[in-house]
Amino acid sequence: MKPLRSLSGLIDFDCAARWGSFKLAARELHKTPAAVSLQVKQLEEAIGFPLFVRHPRHIALTAKGQELAIVVARMLADLRGKVAALQRGDEEAVLRISTTHSFAIKWLVPRMSRFTKLHPELDLRIDSNDTPVDIEDDAVDVAIRYGPVRDDDPALLFRERLVPVYSPDLLAEGQDALQLSDLTRFPLLCERTPETWLQLLNENRALKGDYDFARTYSHWGVLAQAAVAGQGIGLVPYGIAFEDIRAGTLLQLACRSAPFGYGYRLLVNPHKEAMTKVQHFRDWIVAEMEAMKATIA
Repeated sequence: MKPLRSLSGLIDFDCAARWGSFKLAARELHKTPAAVSLQVKQLEEAIGFPLFVRHPRHIALTAKGQELAIVVARMLADLRGKVAALQRGDEEAVLRISTTHSFAIKWLVPRMSRFTKLHPELDLRIDSNDTPVDIEDDAVDVAIRYGPVRDDDPALLFRERLVPVYSPDLLAEGQDALQLSDLTRFPLLCERTPETWLQLLNENRALKGDYDFARTYSHWGVLAQAAVAGQGIGLVPYGIAFEDIRAGTLLQLACRSAPFGYGYRLLVNPHKEAMTKVQHFRDWIVAEMEAMKATIA
């Protein structure tokens, strides 16, 4: 295996891959087609495999060439973005937040206006992605991640609690609230499997019953929206349902909650720990989480 000892040719390769042509790449780079072709050829020799299939009138990426083109394009975009930020001097003015889809949609985005009122000088970039991120990547300042938590973890923001919630539309005329005995009357909405529902039913000594677990969802946020739409009773993390509970579009069924070992952690890029923008965000989100904790019955 040949190590890549030089980055020479990557820009020419990226350009040729985007255009599918040495001639058009040369026009963008203000070079001759022969010069671009030579740079790509030298890159191929350095890495030990072909990047293009060369036809008489056009070029086509090989399978490995396609994979490398994706990585190189992303790398060059990050590099250009970083250079542009440094040139503008706005590194301290842009806050890049990575978090999961459900948390972004149901908790973070609805309250970000409160943060921007406190810090209007910051330009926010929110990346909602359930794929784990490299916290040391320069494209990430802070990340809020959902997963197993420990109470002694200094990164812990909020230990979740699963709560059964439902739309007011499910109430019969004259009925103020649903009870545990009503659970057999509606579909019980699950995140992937009914395991958490069974734990809650066991905690409330209500396992005996003809329950409908037929509706499952891949994301907590989608499950919460299904409950808002009156499609059944959802068992969702309190943080995901919080805004809907506060707005009255979801009601909480009174019962004992089951043990749940998941929650949210705030991860900070170690290279940006001391930056003012990161400190502002940490202070704000900790205060918001504390305010939410105080509402849990």
